[in-house]
Amino acid sequence: MIKIVELLSPARDFASLNAAINNGADSVYLGIPGYNLRAHTSQFLLEDLEDAVGTCHTNNVKLYVSTNTIMKDDDLESLKKILPTIKSAGADAIIASDLGVLAMARGNDLKVHMSVQANISNIESIKLLEELGVTRVILSRDLSLDEIKRIKVNSPLEIEVFVHGAMCMALSGRCFLSSHLYGKSANCGECIQPCREDWRLVGEEQDDIDKELILTQENNGTNLLSPKDLCMIEHIPELVDAGIDAFKIEGRARAADYVATVTRTYREAINLYRWGEWKFNPQWMEELRKVFNRGFDTGFYYKRPHETSKSNESNYIKKDIGVILNYYGKVSAAEIKLWDDLKIGDEIIIQGKTTGSLIQKVESLQIHGKNIDKAGKDQNVAVLVENKVRYNDIVYKRIERDKILKV
Repeated sequence: MIKIVELLSPARDFASLNAAINNGADSVYLGIPGYNLRAHTSQFLLEDLEDAVGTCHTNNVKLYVSTNTIMKDDDLESLKKILPTIKSAGADAIIASDLGVLAMARGNDLKVHMSVQANISNIESIKLLEELGVTRVILSRDLSLDEIKRIKVNSPLEIEVFVHGAMCMALSGRCFLSSHLYGKSANCGECIQPCREDWRLVGEEQDDIDKELILTQENNGTNLLSPKDLCMIEHIPELVDAGIDAFKIEGRARAADYVATVTRTYREAINLYRWGEWKFNPQWMEELRKVFNRGFDTGFYYKRPHETSKSNESNYIKKDIGVILNYYGKVSAAEIKLWDDLKIGDEIIIQGKTTGSLIQKVESLQIHGKNIDKAGKDQNVAVLVENKVRYNDIVYKRIERDKILKV
């Protein structure tokens, strides 16, 4: 029988959390201010945690809390005060990279997943972590699939790996470039990603033997420090057969439509293989390209990444065009206040705290009960929707980049 694999999705807010749940995630992971590696994006507040856990558990989804920054003494003292709250909220585990955090978590009877930041790359480390009370290890990203297989065969702990999302130039994210240039520590969650900018590699001769290579940040350079995103959707069978326990999607800085699209796509692929109906669907790649991406690569699974990428290679942009005023459940329709045009056949995204991210094509438009093909700015229009939406949800239209450039 084919192994059941846990699909783990990111959540930066309630909209993305519900998007993950509604699109098939088995678990979600989130961060709270001060203790996770996404300091510059939306985060859950400590007082939100109980509601987030309740939402997940009501839907039979697990929730993990990231506490994986570098911890100094003051940080540990601060974290010590809130670990009981994380425990009482019902979090299923914390994600940690620091041994001090591990020790304190054990004292609060919290399960610990060892973060990719710990750069765990061998079985002896895993055996020691088992003795220390860890229940799962997120393996280092620079391991090949063959190396992961060998580790899994001998591992006493659950094994988790990343299958999709941004790749960092540094091993397991241990990077000092942002700190060196701008005083913003990536390892404390403040990375401003200078690696994604244009750079130029310059060679300067010092003498006949030695040469010094210098990196300079210039407008006419290339993205030589910015790898393409990881995408393993084509290789789900090999990953499942390797015995991996959990597939992780990167993206706690991404919006709800990203979470919805990537989660739904991987859920479909995993289910097809689990049901013995595997056949790679090229449409999966088309869907993944619709949301933010830097192009795709298989990371270190089969080779070393060799291609660099621009900041976003998605063929589409997301433009906000309106807001939900009412939802009529009996007819599955929503009233939208428009500030841009909308027509039959457009692909829309409706996002909100409870709604998550609903992505669908417009199949019916009405104004005052009359069917129309197109509506414009400042009009209120009724649209058939596939699921319940809510007052004040934002409506976006997905637009092909090429069409914008031609305008």
